[in-house]
Amino acid sequence: MKTRALDSWAILEWMNARQPACDRLDGLLAEAEAGKARLLMSAINVGEVYYFLWKSRSEEIAEQWRKLSGTLPVTIETPAYPDVWNAASLKARFPIAYADAFAAALALKHNCALVTGDPEFQRMAHLELDWIGAGPKPCP
Repeated sequence: MKTRALDSWAILEWMNARQPACDRLDGLLAEAEAGKARLLMSAINVGEVYYFLWKSRSEEIAEQWRKLSGTLPVTIETPAYPDVWNAASLKARFPIAYADAFAAALALKHNCALVTGDPEFQRMAHLELDWIGAGPKPCP
């Protein structure tokens, strides 16, 4: 069974029905629902989706995400103290957003690909990406 970590970028693109991310995430969610894949997401990134939706759309849409997030076939992992240090270390070494550091740290912790199309992650050569963004997949 393949394991994948989800970045907030992937969720936001899926919620906005933007291609190719929408179809790819639909497929991953279906695989997870069928027990053929394991999807993970940091609680930090779940919260990032919430605040982004509130700021960019509305509180009502953010609250819809709060309810939806608990029904998806995704394991939401709350960072433990060592995870915080790992994310902080990634933030210190790479030009990425702090919340993105938690997504990367989760993927590295579980030795799995990060599902994203966010170009910030292209700078992290040691991080495996499951690229769902528009345009070519970044070179390793």
